[in-house]
Amino acid sequence: MDTKLKQISVIIVEDFKLTRVGLRCALNANPDLEVIAECEDAIEGIKQIQALKPDVVLMDLGLPMMNGIEAMVKIREFSSDVKIIALTSHDREEEVVAALSSGANAYCLKDIDPAKLADVIRDVANGVCWIDSMVANLALKAIPKAESTDLLTGKIPDQSRIPLTEREFEVLKHLVAGKSNTEIAKELIVSVHTAKAHVCSILQKMCVNDRVQAAVKAVKEGMV
Repeated sequence: MDTKLKQISVIIVEDFKLTRVGLRCALNANPDLEVIAECEDAIEGIKQIQALKPDVVLMDLGLPMMNGIEAMVKIREFSSDVKIIALTSHDREEEVVAALSSGANAYCLKDIDPAKLADVIRDVANGVCWIDSMVANLALKAIPKAESTDLLTGKIPDQSRIPLTEREFEVLKHLVAGKSNTEIAKELIVSVHTAKAHVCSILQKMCVNDRVQAAVKAVKEGMV
């Protein structure tokens, strides 16, 4: 019987060589992950993505000539299949906010544990959207004060525009925190199937396509 693992191909787009080397070594240590190209700028990255058609792209946001946000938009013009993981750092709140609608499937901080990053790559390759809880917090901090006043004063935001149930609001909070269906199920002491059903209902009611968009919309509109 063939027990060979299905390889997930990865392209790294990062301008710092030391970071590229570290990412490549960490990811290639996993038998199911293979870094097939490394690019130091977005222009070369786009060329390699078009040529090699990887499963997943790790995209730095702060790139020279063309930043990662612009690159993701261009990639989405020719491919909706490739999965993109945006890599960011703690001090780039504006870029985080801009990246939230640029076409990424996941948002990771650069200090993410290598083992966790490998898990995120596997999840994203299998169609899961993932958002780092710290990224959600950065986006929340970057919201203009006029929009976050209610949160500071303790006034309950107007939730009537999107009629979620009390349980769905609980699930939404966990979505914003970047938790998977399994983690949500554990937190709420329900089955994974039930957690997934709640997530699907939330996406439908919020008129969004995936978990990332739901988290972003929730943060921007002060729903959580």
